[in-house]
Parts: sequence; C-alpha cells; structure tokens
Amino acid sequence: MSQKNGKIFFIIAGEPSGDLHGAKLMEALKNNYQDCMFIGHGGNQMKNAGLDIIYHTDQLAIMGITEVIKELPFMLNVMGETLGKIRKLKPDRIILIDYPGFNLRLAKNIFGLGIPVTYFILPQLWAWKKRRIKYFHKYIHQSISIFPFEREWFENRGISVGYFGHPFSEMSNSIDAQNAFFKRQNLDYNDEILTLLPGSRQHEVDKHWPIFVNVIEKILIINPKLKIIVGQAPGVNIPQHKNITVESKDVQSAVASSKAALVSSGTATLECAVLDTPMVVCYKLSFISNFILSLLNKSKYISIVNIILNKKVVNELIQSKMNSNNILESLVPLLSKSEQRKKMLFEFEKVRRLLGFPGAYDRIAKNIIEDL
Repeated sequence: MSQKNGKIFFIIAGEPSGDLHGAKLMEALKNNYQDCMFIGHGGNQMKNAGLDIIYHTDQLAIMGITEVIKELPFMLNVMGETLGKIRKLKPDRIILIDYPGFNLRLAKNIFGLGIPVTYFILPQLWAWKKRRIKYFHKYIHQSISIFPFEREWFENRGISVGYFGHPFSEMSNSIDAQNAFFKRQNLDYNDEILTLLPGSRQHEVDKHWPIFVNVIEKILIINPKLKIIVGQAPGVNIPQHKNITVESKDVQSAVASSKAALVSSGTATLECAVLDTPMVVCYKLSFISNFILSLLNKSKYISIVNIILNKKVVNELIQSKMNSNNILESLVPLLSKSEQRKKMLFEFEKVRRLLGFPGAYDRIAKNIIEDL
C-alpha cells in the first residue's frame, strides 16, 4: 500500500482498556475504508488488528503521581521518539485514546505540523484537571465521547463532541464462549462463582493482592463451595494461591458466569454492569498519590456505574476503607437473593439503556472517515 492511495493513522493507546477500544476501532475503520495503515502505541489486541507497534501498553501503563515521577525520564524518551516518527511519517490522522497525561502533551507538541487530531475516549475533565479543557480548544480537531453525560459537559465549555453510543452496548457473552470457559476451568454450571479483578497494571495487583487474599480466605469459611476465579490482565502476574484459578483467555466469560465480582476501579466496573454481575468496587493508591488526587478530584464517585447514574449504586471501598471486613460486608449479600442484589441489578438495566444501541465502533469509524 502506498501513502498516496491509502490513509495512514497514527494511533496511541497507553493502557489495556485503550488497547481493547483501539483494536475494535481499527477493525471498524478497515471495514469502512479498506486501504489504511496503522502505526503507534498499543497492546496485543491492537497488534493483532494490524498496528505496527512502537511502544507496548505494558511499557506505558503508569498510574499514580509517585509512579509517574519514577518513570518520567523514560516517558520523555517515548515522547521524543513519537514526535520523530510523526514528523517522518506525516500520517493523515492522529487518533488519541484516553491516556491524557501523555496524549494531551503530544497534541500540543505536534500542533504546528498541521495534522488533524481525533481524541477518542475523552479524559475525565469533569472529575479533575478541568484546566486541561484548553488543550481541546487549541489542539484537538475532533472529539468523540463514549459517555452520554460528557457531551453536554464539554459543549457547555465550547467544545463540539460526537457521541455515538458506548462500545460496551454491543458486549455479549456467547454460549460457546461460556461453555469453553466452564470446560477450561473444570467448572459445573451449578457452581457458584466469584470473580476477582485486582487490576490491569502490575502495581495495582501488588497493592490489592494481600487484601484480596484475606477476602478469599474469609469468604471460603462463610461459603466453602464458592469457586473463585481471578481475572488476569495481559502482562500482569497473579501470585499463586491454592484456593483460586486464574483466567486470562476470556475474563469476560468469567465475569458473565459469576454470581458477583470484586473489582478494582476502572473499565471493568462498567463491564460488570453490562454483563449483569453485581460487584463491589475497591482501590488503593500510594499515600502521596492519594493525597494529591484528593485535592484535585471533583467527582463524588470513582466507579463508572455510579458516575453515569450520579448516585451510589455499587459500594466503593477506597484507601483505608479497602479492607477485608468492609469488602465482605458489601460482597456477601450480593451472593444471595438479597435486596442489595436486586436493587443493583435493577440499576444496571438503567445503565445499559443509557449506553445506547450496538454498533458504536462502526458509527465512530464512519464519523472519523467522513472528517478526513
């Protein structure tokens, strides 16, 4: 393929959740514009979709103030190399997926090159760092949101935003996938399953795992027949434990098959809601990171489900509140036919309606292509 006849997309996702969305968007772009090439930063899913990878998400997924400071020299090198590649390649469009700490600075640095920039999955400026809105006024050509409430927030501040539904609206779990999961894990369909999602980054797992182990040991005293599955994100190591089995191939089927889930905050919280799996949300940061973020964060909630509905639907156990006793108090009722479980499932249906109709990736891809 020659650059003259095709389109070159420089696409950047710095985290596992962005890798998933990036891969799906790439497939949709290829379906709507066959002669295109992709280069940039992403993970295994984007690589399988055809991305010529410069840096892998395993290298880029950094979260927390202290963690970012430690990796600053490396990230400066990544920025320099990225700028060099863009100047040399002169892509037709740059697509930035979430990852605002890096992507917004990149948008500023490349502005003088005259290459249009699409920002897909907008940073949560309504929660913190609202001053970053200036980047969208100056450097972003096209903004695409995946949450219904974001469009109004940005447009009230002078930024035109496209909303085409949330990609998770088309999420489903096939019978074949579920059968394969049960066979792989040697499970029976009558087994009661609890899925634990400790994080998509290694430092998250390291921080959460000791507490998760306490939960495992205590909940098995309450319910010895409970089967515990731990979802493993790409590039993350899960410590061995005699009472768990690890699922890395199809975490979605694990979640869909579970009576309940214990989830570190992030995209997985929305996935649980879409798949109708009641959950408890928890998260721990380093002391310094938590102190700084507490000064900056303007949102009442950290889980996407609570943010979308603007009320507490799922319990959030953050920092000192994240301990095994608090988790068990919230989690155990979700494993029975309790009122807490019924109310949560009722609210999940509202979330699914707000996410719109299936086909979001296709609509987003068409909008990007029409804007070329």
